[in-house]
Amino acid sequence: MSTPVAVVLAAGKGTRMRSSQPKVLHEIAGRPMLAWVLDAARDAGCKEILVIVGHGQDDVRAAFADQQDLVWVVQEEQRGTGHALLQAAPFLRDEARVLVLSGDVPLVRAETLRALLEAAERGWGALAVADLDDPGRLGRVLVAPNGGLDRIVEYADASEEERAIRRINAGLYALRAPTVFDDLDQIDTDNAQGELYLTDAVGGAVRAGRAMTLVNLDDPAEAFGINDRSDLARAHRALLDRKAAQLMAAGVTVLEPERTVIEPGVTVAADTIIHPQVSLLGTTCIGEGCTIHQGAWIQDSNVADGAVIKPYSVLDHATVGPRAAAGPFARLRPGAELGEAAAVGNFVEVKNARLGPGAKAGHLTYLGDADIGARANIGAGVVTCNYDGERKHRTVIGERAFVGSDTMLVAPVSIGDHAVTGAGSVITQDVANGALGIGRARQRTIADWQARRAAASRAKPEKEQD
Repeated sequence: MSTPVAVVLAAGKGTRMRSSQPKVLHEIAGRPMLAWVLDAARDAGCKEILVIVGHGQDDVRAAFADQQDLVWVVQEEQRGTGHALLQAAPFLRDEARVLVLSGDVPLVRAETLRALLEAAERGWGALAVADLDDPGRLGRVLVAPNGGLDRIVEYADASEEERAIRRINAGLYALRAPTVFDDLDQIDTDNAQGELYLTDAVGGAVRAGRAMTLVNLDDPAEAFGINDRSDLARAHRALLDRKAAQLMAAGVTVLEPERTVIEPGVTVAADTIIHPQVSLLGTTCIGEGCTIHQGAWIQDSNVADGAVIKPYSVLDHATVGPRAAAGPFARLRPGAELGEAAAVGNFVEVKNARLGPGAKAGHLTYLGDADIGARANIGAGVVTCNYDGERKHRTVIGERAFVGSDTMLVAPVSIGDHAVTGAGSVITQDVANGALGIGRARQRTIADWQARRAAASRAKPEKEQD
């Protein structure tokens, strides 16, 4: 079989979205809906993808500027699906198998597209269909006595009897080029919308004796097209549910899938437990036997085997080592790394800093641009003062160092192995291995302070009354 080509129809305005943004750029499960369709086409074996764009074409092209397998084709006027496909004719003069997809049907699977291509080998083409409880305004499919396609009727042109049919056109086709363009040239705009329907060309091919195989979708949700914000939310949830089901089948515990967000690009190993209201986003990778507690928000981060992320912690481009712990209410910003069995606790913020194995920062601490040695202990309220107003500087803390509570470490500065800083110190100079660094004023105690204040108050004249 020849390598298939995909044509993705993505020119629609999506006026029901009530948005200045092109419809196909609205995100579901962390990515533009068009991205899901493009990935399905690639996974089905398409090496070349033609994207038909119109409204907001510059924005759409910019969003996928790094994808070299895309050929952009402009549809200046939006005159229906048949007119959109015709725009691809100059690029498909040779014989080819063509997958025709819609950019607003993001739940389609690569397996379905491969099935369409295989079915098309048995005739002129193939069409995906689904049986829906409530077909709404989708086009209806009428089946011939031999089980193949008889014709497709758009909802606006259908009779009441035809509208009662539950089998719908999923808008997914495998057709043969350049024959399909000849069929498109034969159709007209004599319909309720005054547009060129691809379905009319398919119907014409069937009437001409070319067989069109019907491929029933195992999951009717694959036919779900997005027209408004409500549809967007449904498709988003469907992708998340699909991912959660895959993970649970692979040995991951997702305690309340309906209250959990796990984007499709996330990987989670077996025996990890995910509590409610967790968000795992982007390319996050969670190891084996981890526990992700309620409310954790984790994006593009790596969490190694046995680690624990406690409630309401935020991880963004961070790395958590084996058996390490973060939270509750910890924030690990880009470049944060927790070594094996390291731990950061309540309201600890880490940015571009690494904590060595077994290092700990219990609470209320900011660690930015720092290297912290193995088994070091960072007290409450410690701040690495890393910015001098113009440049960032690093702080280095040695192994088994003890940084006292409320220490300000003014970078660049280093605290040696086994060194100690006194609580409340402002450290501006290096502290050697095993040394004690103290940088604070000597305490002064004034006896009878309260009695002195009371006497001073009695000595003041009373204020005049108004």
